[in-house]
Amino acid sequence: MRLVKPSFEILSIMHKDGIFGTPLELIEKAGRTCYKSEDKLTKDSAIEFVKKINHLGHESVLEHSAMTVRFVCDRGVSHELVRHRLCAFSQESTRYCNYKGGVTFVIPPWLDDKKADREEYYLWSMSMKLAEDNYIKLLSLGWSPQQARSVLPNSLKTEVVVTTNFREWKHIFKLRTSNAAHPQMRELMLPLLEECKQIIPVIFDSI
Repeated sequence: MRLVKPSFEILSIMHKDGIFGTPLELIEKAGRTCYKSEDKLTKDSAIEFVKKINHLGHESVLEHSAMTVRFVCDRGVSHELVRHRLCAFSQESTRYCNYKGGVTFVIPPWLDDKKADREEYYLWSMSMKLAEDNYIKLLSLGWSPQQARSVLPNSLKTEVVVTTNFREWKHIFKLRTSNAAHPQMRELMLPLLEECKQIIPVIFDSI
């Protein structure tokens, strides 16, 4: 049995320093079409333009650039992620992945893995061990991975790659970093939002 903490990795930002310019430059080029103000394009105009459209609520223009992120999280969190319908998802499949070599689980943030003598950590970790043992035993009895997965809990580690435009990322961050969001979702989304603010502050600073 392997225990891990959740994590994320930004895999790609559309047109980041590519042949079409930075994401902000691409957004500006698209957005100025609305106003026929392409003559105002300069090498430094993108930031102010995107700030203005953000302020005006003209967020549809943000849909012209996108970001791809790989999340390592538990199955429960992934079920919430895939409810965002304007995203493309590619997720680790429990139908086809065989975990006979050992199952990986994600430690919830409310459990301190450095204090394994605590009763609640003991109960959780023993539940994970029992699930792993039963899963592997069922495989040895001839069950396929898609059958044996029925004994695996929400804490099962999964990986999901998410691609969507910046407008939808703003929507996701607003929902999933709020105090009402699930603690495990906030554990993922709060540091991702902070990283996005460092990379493209003009889009995400308002959150």
